[in-house]
Amino acid sequence: MSLSDIREIISEIKGVDNADLYAAKGESHSIKFEDGRMDTTSSSQAEGLGVRVVIGDNSVYAHTMGTKMSDARSAIAELSDMSGIGISPCGGDGELMREADLRASPPDIGFLHDLDSKLRGECKCLRQVTFRYRTSRKSVLIVRKDGSVALDERAYTSFSASVVLERDGAVETGYESRSLKLGMGDFWSDRGAGEPGTPEGIAMAALERGLAMLDAVMCPAGTMTVLLDGAAGGAMIHEACGHGLEADIVQKDFSTFRDKLGEQVAGPIVTIIDDATLPGAWGSYAFDDEGNPAARNVLIENGILMSYMTDMLSAKRGGLPVTGNGRRESYHHLPLPRMSNTYVAPGESSFGDMLCGMGRGLLVKKMGGGEVNPTSGDFVFQVTEGYLVDGGKVGPAVKGATLAGNGPSALWNIAAVGDKLSLDPGTCGKSGQGVPVTDGQPSLLIKNLTVGGADA
Repeated sequence: MSLSDIREIISEIKGVDNADLYAAKGESHSIKFEDGRMDTTSSSQAEGLGVRVVIGDNSVYAHTMGTKMSDARSAIAELSDMSGIGISPCGGDGELMREADLRASPPDIGFLHDLDSKLRGECKCLRQVTFRYRTSRKSVLIVRKDGSVALDERAYTSFSASVVLERDGAVETGYESRSLKLGMGDFWSDRGAGEPGTPEGIAMAALERGLAMLDAVMCPAGTMTVLLDGAAGGAMIHEACGHGLEADIVQKDFSTFRDKLGEQVAGPIVTIIDDATLPGAWGSYAFDDEGNPAARNVLIENGILMSYMTDMLSAKRGGLPVTGNGRRESYHHLPLPRMSNTYVAPGESSFGDMLCGMGRGLLVKKMGGGEVNPTSGDFVFQVTEGYLVDGGKVGPAVKGATLAGNGPSALWNIAAVGDKLSLDPGTCGKSGQGVPVTDGQPSLLIKNLTVGGADA
């Protein structure tokens, strides 16, 4: 029994609209280094597969641990029983997936002792330093009813630093991270010593953010012009707009963008793109989890809604093109339309010009968590680093600030778009599944946002 035999079995399943087999295997290592010593380490290996058939709008799915031919036989037999469709059993044994180098070497942590000491030498009010370092590799195989076979090798590495500071009874925190779809050998290769994005640069950014918050004043409340720095991350675009552009959300009538293809939904300076082909970006892949090639999809172009993000099922249901956004957390899950690397395309305004022209308002350097109603687009986000601005000059740091508004309305209120793109990695949750994504934006000048603070 070989891969070609499985391919033939999947392609010959009768009485269904679609069928596929998804298999994945890999390993990961992570460490937590806290207060000058190794705190915890963990390593894991995982492998498994699932077989799906699609009948109309319904999917029937069976999955099992392991990636041997016998595991495929077990999943196919279970699927046959569940669906009532006779599927030819596969015989033989051996590995379904070709052997690949899935070794993810544990992170080298020798430098963390020196980095911890350096941070403590910079600040006497530092109470806790935590570093987290993780690396993983995964091989994904998709066999489809149309006879196509896709194989994707995915390597991920992430590093983060968090600090706790205390001064005169006040306690604040700072956090910074770097995450890329790269193996450890390439993760730091584009950075020189001490630069942003190096271990030292990440640690110092976390410390500086915490120190700024120790000196912060309570944020005043009111309707303001807000300048979102590129480094603030694209969480607002991701949550308040991006999910509303996923086809299944649209088709469930949970999106304010329903039935608006070809319409103006934002100002003409706004273009939003989802691009799974960005080299090294946290949300990138060669093929999505249905075997479709990764693509660069323009969702909103010069304010006009051009496309929704689809998987194969939502594309068929809505008569839409397949965009290569069918993603799943693991072999335990069915694919769903998901974002990959979603960002606002750079414009023509410099940060300095936007700052000088905003008058009085709030400069947001870093966003935190928040809540969004995808049906209405209403949102509330925390500001983890922000500064008052008056007359184009940056004033004191503020704490206790939140941003509230409506995603579609905020798109219309973007008055200027910066000329330098920043990308912020994270994990996107949807329907109980988490997948790696990148949110991005240049600096954005947004009018009439509600800022919550001391007077709220």
